[in-house]
Amino acid sequence: MWRLFGSLLAAVILSVDTRPNMKLNSQSSSGLRSDCVGNLMRLSLDKALAVGNELEVEAVNGTQHIVITARLASQCGYSMESDLSGNTRIYSSLLGCYVDNKDDRIFNVGMRLRIYSNSQSDVVTHDVTQTCSYTPWASREILCDRNYMEVSGFIADAGTKGLAQDVKEGDNLPDVSGDAHGIWKLTFYTPEPVAMVLREAEQAGYGLMLTSTRLVVRSPYNTAQTTSEEVGGVSMEVIRVSAYYQTPYGLNVMNLAAACPTGGVLFINNLISWHIPRRLTPLVDGSFEVLELHMGINGKRLDRSQMATRGYTLSTTRHHIVMEIPVGSPDGHFKSHAPDYQYHISYSVAPMLEVLWKAKDAEDDIRYKVLFPITTPLLPQLPHFQESTVPEARMFRFFLGTFLHDVVLKNITFSTGVLTVDECNTRGFIIQEHGYANGTKSYSLSVPFDADVVLKHNPELLITTYLLPLTFGFIILPEETSFAHQVQLQASLQDVELPTITGTCDQKNFCITVKYGSQGNNFQAMVGHRRLTPEMAEDYQFQENGTHFSVKLPYDAKDAVLELIQTDSLRARVDLSLLDHINNWVLADLYLACTFPFTTTTCYPNGTMTATAVKVQSVANLVPSRLTLMDQSCKPAFSDDRFARFSFSVDSCGTTRTFFDHYMLYENEIGLHYNKGLYNKGVAKTSPNDPAYRQTISCYYVVNETQTVAATSKQRLYEPKADIGAGQLMVQMRLAQDSAYQLFYQAEDYPVVKYLRQPLYFEVALIESTDPNLELIVEKCWATLDEDRTSLPSWDVIVDGCENPDDIYVTVFHPVVSDSRVLFPSHIKRFSMKMFTFTKEKAVQKDEIYVHCDSVICDTSSRADGSCRGQCVQPTRHSNARPERKGEKRARRGTDSSQQRQISGLIVLMSQTSE
Repeated sequence: MWRLFGSLLAAVILSVDTRPNMKLNSQSSSGLRSDCVGNLMRLSLDKALAVGNELEVEAVNGTQHIVITARLASQCGYSMESDLSGNTRIYSSLLGCYVDNKDDRIFNVGMRLRIYSNSQSDVVTHDVTQTCSYTPWASREILCDRNYMEVSGFIADAGTKGLAQDVKEGDNLPDVSGDAHGIWKLTFYTPEPVAMVLREAEQAGYGLMLTSTRLVVRSPYNTAQTTSEEVGGVSMEVIRVSAYYQTPYGLNVMNLAAACPTGGVLFINNLISWHIPRRLTPLVDGSFEVLELHMGINGKRLDRSQMATRGYTLSTTRHHIVMEIPVGSPDGHFKSHAPDYQYHISYSVAPMLEVLWKAKDAEDDIRYKVLFPITTPLLPQLPHFQESTVPEARMFRFFLGTFLHDVVLKNITFSTGVLTVDECNTRGFIIQEHGYANGTKSYSLSVPFDADVVLKHNPELLITTYLLPLTFGFIILPEETSFAHQVQLQASLQDVELPTITGTCDQKNFCITVKYGSQGNNFQAMVGHRRLTPEMAEDYQFQENGTHFSVKLPYDAKDAVLELIQTDSLRARVDLSLLDHINNWVLADLYLACTFPFTTTTCYPNGTMTATAVKVQSVANLVPSRLTLMDQSCKPAFSDDRFARFSFSVDSCGTTRTFFDHYMLYENEIGLHYNKGLYNKGVAKTSPNDPAYRQTISCYYVVNETQTVAATSKQRLYEPKADIGAGQLMVQMRLAQDSAYQLFYQAEDYPVVKYLRQPLYFEVALIESTDPNLELIVEKCWATLDEDRTSLPSWDVIVDGCENPDDIYVTVFHPVVSDSRVLFPSHIKRFSMKMFTFTKEKAVQKDEIYVHCDSVICDTSSRADGSCRGQCVQPTRHSNARPERKGEKRARRGTDSSQQRQISGLIVLMSQTSE
């Protein structure tokens, strides 16, 4: 029995047991074609029948069905092959064991095909019958098929043939021997003679039979009685045998020989060159002439025009018959392979050679027919890589191929891991398979530059190089052999948008904003000479929103540079730069210098002077603690690494006095005095170029001016009373979720989103105090655009403890009563206001407001404390104490309540608490 698994590539014949319990379904022979090719019958199965199924072949002899096993196939003249596409061909010799032979002229070949599906639950059967006519026979006919050699000779004086017996149970060959007519014994020459009777030869695997006109001997390859010989430089498998057979006229003997090539193939420049000895010495002795010479494919002859169309040639030399077939001709097929995980292909074709010889000194002729499947050595096939990437489109695109149709793309390994084809398409990496008319195919892949599987680096400041390393994982069907192919794509694009830095200054701080570029926050921020660490960021009020970050540095911050000091101002500078992590390139920088209000000298009426010295950049080695006044014994009252403060009377420390018309000028000098030996370490004078520090300080007093101070007294109504003690009072402001004041927004809830005109419920509370005599008064509250409580524009919400009379939406105070949470109602004040925003020229300035409050804590038990009059007991009706800038005003509370505005950031009490 033959079992064909979907895509067998050669004549693979397997033996298995029969299946008596399978269900039989009779079907038509669609997809089956049979024809006669000389002394062979050929049966072709379409791939639709064979692929993915198992095939079992039975020979039909009358009413009997004989399962063809591998051994029986070579003994009885059957062979099979399959190409890459799954098309299968089965050959039967017309002199086969189970062929209905009519006088060696008409031959009826019967077969039954059983096709088992993968589930093996059903068997589909196909019955095939083909009648062939073959005349005339040559005196000797030699057939070399894939799995056997067959030689037959003409019986000149034959009578009637011996009767063939039916197949008996356990027998695979009919018994054609008999007393009056049949084969008696055989002698094989190896070269030593080896004699066997018929039964022994049949048991050894040989096929022997007498027909009406011919004696047939059939042998598998590589038996004990065959020899390997070299004829004309070509390896041949040879069998020599003498067959003794009995006829009614007596005992006869016939000497037969067969020689079949096992080599002779050369592969040169994509050309298959098959050489067959012109003189086959085991078959031909003496002089001979070639009467016919034919070439064929798959057992069927080709005429000259067919050969020319395909590029085939058949020629003879002095010693050989030469057949040439281009690799890739349409009669063959390619197959994929993967030795060492590398892609290779082979090409297979099944040529046929048919020669008719005739000896010059005899009438006998010899027909020699060889079916010789040829497969090329494995040919490395490096897949062709064609890139079509357009960097401006920001998409890698390329083709990889070509591959045979038995190759399937299984997965792709990216820098981040392995993805199947479906996973690639799901993630937007488009994989497409492209088929071509010659049966090959290629694959295309598109991957965006911005995908996480793409590696990026910047060889230059403004240029990004995108790198896509890939490993394609393929499998070859049906064996599922795997191989891989690596590809690396690279593209460069000038697409870097650098970050930008802007900065301003207020009265005390540098305010710097960094806008991210195309690479986000992938940089290192440097403030001065130090990296911006998380600790520094906290000190400098770092804020970040995904596209920007901002910092706020005091003018005297450690990383600021003090450049110039004047009588009433100080010029300071901060340097901020953004560095590339890898190459240390400067992506952006800002040198922000501002002048800040700064008082260096203060003159007091009592004749006391205070002065501040500053270590500026020009004297970087200055140690402020070593500065002195003109009298070097007068040292700083306070000093650190940047400032030194002096306090002295105008009649000391070497202060000089100069009179003018109506003024008196006192002057002194802060400096270093190298020549006095007071600067013995750190900034010792080492050369005439060492910088000197000198700062002149002065005070003017008016001469002969009298200051009159008036004082009156009034009897106190109450004597002040104070308990001796120390401690601190803590006040907090919170935003309630509703008017019940039970649920409050937590730190993680900010910024809180509210609609315009939606009420905001605030609670200001004195906490951690159990003194019932204390009362908290909300003195004033106002709203600003920025976190800075002094920033403009602003709007008063509470003025002098009462609502702002200029606000058409009046602030509402809510009573506080004792409950489980409130122990001392006097410690808490509650009020609500309507949500609003600031506008300028009818445009909203910002979607955020910050609310600030000042509170007063007083002692209700002391009548001397006039501030404890209660919340809004004597409301004042002043106009808004914080005037608007020109063109700025509070947003009108319109009817469009769908606009959302935010209270952004934590609502922190930024209060001045007094007692």
